[in-house]
Amino acid sequence: MSIKDYIERAQIDVATTLNSYFEQPLDSDKTIKEATHYSLFNGGKRLRPFLVYAVGEMLGAKKSDLDVLAAAIECIHSYSLVHDDLPAMDDDDLRRGYPTCHIVYGEAQAILAGDALQTLAFELIATHNFNCSAQSQVKMIAALAHASGIEGMVAGQGLDIAATDKIVSVQQLERIHKLKTGALINCAITLGALCSEKADEQTLENLSVFGYAIGLAFQVHDDILDVEGDTFILGKPQGSDIEANKATYPALLGMLGAKEKAQNLITQAHEALALIDADTTLLASLANYLIERDH
Repeated sequence: MSIKDYIERAQIDVATTLNSYFEQPLDSDKTIKEATHYSLFNGGKRLRPFLVYAVGEMLGAKKSDLDVLAAAIECIHSYSLVHDDLPAMDDDDLRRGYPTCHIVYGEAQAILAGDALQTLAFELIATHNFNCSAQSQVKMIAALAHASGIEGMVAGQGLDIAATDKIVSVQQLERIHKLKTGALINCAITLGALCSEKADEQTLENLSVFGYAIGLAFQVHDDILDVEGDTFILGKPQGSDIEANKATYPALLGMLGAKEKAQNLITQAHEALALIDADTTLLASLANYLIERDH
């Protein structure tokens, strides 16, 4: 199968797991349930779930365990996007070509939908009967909390807001994106590895290097697409980062410099994979795909 086929498989698998939750009778207001479901099913790439599956399967983890972790991290990612899109944050009307949650359901319901998705992530992990040890299960919860919290994704969001309308260095921009985007991407890799007994400290360390490299490359390429991409394909207005006075890699390095940086990061990712004693072919294919995609 091609890398796109594997990604599509991950999309189907995580959607099945998430839908199984929403198919249960939930003691919740109808609108907030709809807003929460809408926020999960609006055409996302499911990169983070894919990474959970790819790493876990590479190391021999149980599929049903990976399903839960893939669903959990997608809940966190989706909640962050719902809140990012709010008028007080990025004030976006479109997400992946669809109206954002607050446009459809209002700001209050969007805030609550994000809150619901955040807590659902931890409920899914805490209540699942994992094939691995309880100690590993606690590590999963701690890893996801750290990656999405005040020293992870939230920290990056705060730095991103503070940098708006200001001149920042390449080093400062890297710090923003290593936290805002990279922390959760790296966490997806960690969660997949924690399901397996084969994940020794050296493997985890090399996977971490790989994760941060592809996470930053993903963001650099997103910045490039914001300049060169097509609004219809992107699913959001082309040039939206420039219009919002966001610091971007093309603005700081020039387009050629940004493309070179993305390629150098993918080279680093491949070097880290070469040190792992497992079949890393799928992860290597993903690394290449991240800087070749058009959306």
